[in-house]
Amino acid sequence: MANYKELMNNITTFIFDVDGVLTDSSVHVTPSGEMLRIMNIRDGFAMKAALESGYNVCIISGGSNEGVRIRLRNLGIHDIHLGCPNKVETFKEYIELYNIKPENVLYMGDDIPDYHVMKLVGLPTCPQDSSPEIKAISTYISHKNGGKGAVRDVIEQVMKVQEKWHFYYNGKHD
Repeated sequence: MANYKELMNNITTFIFDVDGVLTDSSVHVTPSGEMLRIMNIRDGFAMKAALESGYNVCIISGGSNEGVRIRLRNLGIHDIHLGCPNKVETFKEYIELYNIKPENVLYMGDDIPDYHVMKLVGLPTCPQDSSPEIKAISTYISHKNGGKGAVRDVIEQVMKVQEKWHFYYNGKHD
């Protein structure tokens, strides 16, 4: 089996879960019942850098929070699938729509709802604080926790392996 750095050479597409990956799994509930999540700015920067460098970025989440959708849209992400009861079905529809090979996909999940879709991708990854079942099937486990830079970690590593990170921050984006 190839090591994760070798597999990063093939990545064209990043797919992320939200809760536990883009957030730290915490939900702040307001008196009105609204659930607030905290997202990491550096994760956002990396997702935007990936998009601007030609990668596909997709979100597949079981949760459905419009604030999350707005934040992701503001980063330029258009493939946002919230409230997904079946992540495998959404994944298959997404890769078919864009003619993406599963081996070119890095998926980052953190818990049981991500398990089956992670078994289908070329590079299954997870944050450090993921469930044991997800860690067991991940080719790469970030040293960062969910919502604390794990997304930035994997995007930056892929872009560095493909020699696109240096270009990004030394190029037109100064």
